[in-house]
Amino acid sequence: MSELRSQQASTSFVLVNLAYVEAAEYFTEPVNREPPSREAQILTLKNTPEFDILVIGGGATGSGCALDAVTRGLKTALVERDDFSSGTSSRSTKLIHGGVRYLQKAIMKLDIEQYRMVKEALHERANLLEIAPHLSAPLPIMLPIYKWWQLPYYWVGIKLYDLVAGSNCLKSSYVLSKSRALEHFPMLQKDKLVGAIVYYDGQHNDARMNLAIALTAARYGAATANYMEVVNLLKKTDPQTGKEHVSGARCKDVLTGQEFDVRAKCVINATGPFTDSVRKMDDKNAAAICQPSAGVHIVMPGYYSPESMGLLDPATSDGRVIFFLPWQKMTIAGTTDTPTDITQHPIPSEEDINFILNEVRNYLSCDVEVRRGDVLAAWSGIRPLVTDPKSEDTQSISRNHVVDISESGLITIAGGKWTTYRSMAEDTVNAAIKIHNLKAGPSRTVGLFLQGGKDWSPTLYIRLVQDYGLESEVAQHLAATYGDKAFEVAKMASVTGKRWPIVGVRLVSEFPYIEAEVKYGIKEYACTAVDMISRRTRLAFLNVQAAEEALPRIVELMGRELNWDDHKKEEELETAKKFLYYEMGYKSRSEQLTDRTEISLLPSDIDRYKKRFHKFDADQKGFITIVDVQRVLESINVQMDENTLHEILNEVDLNKNGQVELNEFLQLMSAIQKGRVSGSRLAILMKTAEENLERRVPIPVDRSCGGL
Repeated sequence: MSELRSQQASTSFVLVNLAYVEAAEYFTEPVNREPPSREAQILTLKNTPEFDILVIGGGATGSGCALDAVTRGLKTALVERDDFSSGTSSRSTKLIHGGVRYLQKAIMKLDIEQYRMVKEALHERANLLEIAPHLSAPLPIMLPIYKWWQLPYYWVGIKLYDLVAGSNCLKSSYVLSKSRALEHFPMLQKDKLVGAIVYYDGQHNDARMNLAIALTAARYGAATANYMEVVNLLKKTDPQTGKEHVSGARCKDVLTGQEFDVRAKCVINATGPFTDSVRKMDDKNAAAICQPSAGVHIVMPGYYSPESMGLLDPATSDGRVIFFLPWQKMTIAGTTDTPTDITQHPIPSEEDINFILNEVRNYLSCDVEVRRGDVLAAWSGIRPLVTDPKSEDTQSISRNHVVDISESGLITIAGGKWTTYRSMAEDTVNAAIKIHNLKAGPSRTVGLFLQGGKDWSPTLYIRLVQDYGLESEVAQHLAATYGDKAFEVAKMASVTGKRWPIVGVRLVSEFPYIEAEVKYGIKEYACTAVDMISRRTRLAFLNVQAAEEALPRIVELMGRELNWDDHKKEEELETAKKFLYYEMGYKSRSEQLTDRTEISLLPSDIDRYKKRFHKFDADQKGFITIVDVQRVLESINVQMDENTLHEILNEVDLNKNGQVELNEFLQLMSAIQKGRVSGSRLAILMKTAEENLERRVPIPVDRSCGGL
């Protein structure tokens, strides 16, 4: 019976279609055309007697370690407690950079360690742009100069940055006159502007890049599973020395609650901010080596920055550096650098959001009103900085990485930054091979294309338009997100029923994400609605309101694919809304309207807004409902479905009683005037309707004898 069970397990393992690379010299192409399903991966984790390497943590570094190990021919497993890139790796500034400010420190303090870090990062920047061209691209960044003496100072520093990059320099930096700087960045503060220096760094879609690394590792044979939590580390005693060695981990499938052991010759801890918690699983007396620092970013409308030019503020009011960058047709501003507690759900604070807004105001023209209401999303990421016990503030902590090896053989990779994930992984696997006597060749990840990158080209989207009848904007988005895998998404796209586009039903009208991406996202190991709105698509990071609007349809599509019952659908919807509310800044955004302070409007404004309100509240009830809005819209021949109207009113309905009172409407208009709220659909709708009604007033004709 046990023999039969053994044969069945063996057969199941073969069905998983995970053939491991025997030796590094035979490594050429991925062993799997597509990443195996999550169920297949879990089966592999259960049925493999012993892996060479088990990586804990599915961020950029952990996924990089898995890819580095499996492409050397090592039998590799990767487990992640949440989703791939669910932590810091999806909440970055979206830059692939060498670190201009680190080079400044290296020169000013003659710090060879900082110099080496910049040199390494610039090499990794070039490699990342090469291996994932669909997800990354060079970005010019402007450094505005407001004092003449700063021009030669910064010019020398930026030119040294080019020099250190050497053959990896993306494009040479250059100086712009005042007029040319304003031509490139017209919303820039003009007063006292001397000129500007422009240098180049890389920009990428961080969560999608992380996912591409994990999927590539899976294709090369690594058993990768998200929502797989490490409960505790396994240990065994060496009979020769009598010492205990880490020999794997007890894992728990977060989605099913099932637990099982994963055995491995070597365990790598790549858990970012949670590094010390895993180290304490190994040794409860282990000293903390990470100092967490919170970095907050905000997203604003695209009109705040040019489409292809970023901005760097090298010295803010408190000495921190702020970037102001175009990304996904929006504008990202950040980041802060504040000591923080470690949490799985970091929340952006109103204080940090306002700090960034104030710094942005300092650099933009007074013609541009920087409004709190224009913050469409905000998030906080926790940087796992390596601690220097003598340091008093997080800004002075080195971003270099540390490979730590415990007495029981647990290997920890800590510190570093997004750009250097590959070299960090290489150093970590090198240490694993040496310490645990693993048989493997050198690292093979330099120049190794990530999923979607190999057959991508800048004109690939044109084929998507021509072959499938997708909108050009949607096709460009698919090509830039999935690379050469975009055709697989296009094949899954639904027919629109329109003359054009033929296929590609959007999730929300103003963003190019389509319903087919939800189905494809499940193939990319998406298990929850949060995975879909934040990391498979980036809706939550771009506009929390748009993400909330898309949620019901996303949950419906995922439920159909994953066989969710009504209870599970409702649970997913509520969890995703909670995620948007706390972690993506919706709470801070909504509080701009729920603040119960006195309405500060001029008497003339109050009269004007009351008249507008009463055009909808024709029965003088003191409130308006969906029926009232529909009645006015019908009178001006405007059609709008009931669900959309419900969403519009719900934004302003503070007490959630299904109607908008006069006081709530006045509060909205007051918040809009103060700049705390912008883009209110109800306010815009009512203003437009009022203007249309006024245009329809009959023109008196009595003085022309009644007309014809």
